[in-house]
Amino acid sequence: MEMEIKKVAVLGAGLMGHGISQVSSQIAGYEVNLMDVKQEFLDKGVKMIEWSLQKFVEKGKISEEEKKSIMSRIHPTLDLKEAVEDVQLVIEAIPENLELKKDVFSKVDQFAPEDTILATNTSSISITELASATKRPEKFCGMHFFNPPQLMKLVEVIKGMKTSEETVNTVVEAAKKMGKEPVVVKKDTPGFIVNRILVPALNEAIFLVHEGVADPEDIDKAVKLGLNWPMGPLTLLDYVGLDTTLAITEVFVREFGEEKYRPCPLLRRMVRAGLLGRKSGKGFYEWKK
Repeated sequence: MEMEIKKVAVLGAGLMGHGISQVSSQIAGYEVNLMDVKQEFLDKGVKMIEWSLQKFVEKGKISEEEKKSIMSRIHPTLDLKEAVEDVQLVIEAIPENLELKKDVFSKVDQFAPEDTILATNTSSISITELASATKRPEKFCGMHFFNPPQLMKLVEVIKGMKTSEETVNTVVEAAKKMGKEPVVVKKDTPGFIVNRILVPALNEAIFLVHEGVADPEDIDKAVKLGLNWPMGPLTLLDYVGLDTTLAITEVFVREFGEEKYRPCPLLRRMVRAGLLGRKSGKGFYEWKK
């Protein structure tokens, strides 16, 4: 028996949060409480939603009227209690920091109605561990969107150790209502499905550079044409951030204890040198600001 969702809270108006808010209102027609800790973060998130919707208007995908009504369902707030006290689903999209997330969830647990489902958009932190910060681990799951949420179809729905089937089914239905294609990850394991496959592949591409097997341009060209990836692995690394990738490989090594996840020495050296990819201006490629 799934619960019907009419209103959601999205915590964090950043890169992922504003996109999740947009699809929740635009596609699912949900009322959305969008919460962040500073007014400037909220303002920036709302601006990004308006910009994105304007693109849809320009392409003739939605009308100016529809844009207005989508925006009218999004309610920005700085107050966590206000954000979660009248919603059926909370989606957390704050920075990837274990203690910060646990702190937020223990507060949400106090303020949200007892049948409200709590979901985290984490890409690397244990769902079971985050759920343990609440008194409702059976109503807690992962809801991992891909960037940008406005365009990417996939959502990984992840079961924690104690997540109920009802919770999984409700979140799967909510994802479908947002126009997404959900997959269920039955076991809480680092990287879930996509990053478990992707990150070792990216790491392997770095080993090819490290060993002098081929130039970055040729490695990217080979993977794009040979595997039909829209973007080569080294370009993708520059977009994702080499520091972020290193952090995920370190989680894998720690959790799985397996040599195959060991980060390439070149990855470590580049991160130490501040060559983080696009955000620092240089990684495997030069990025002009």
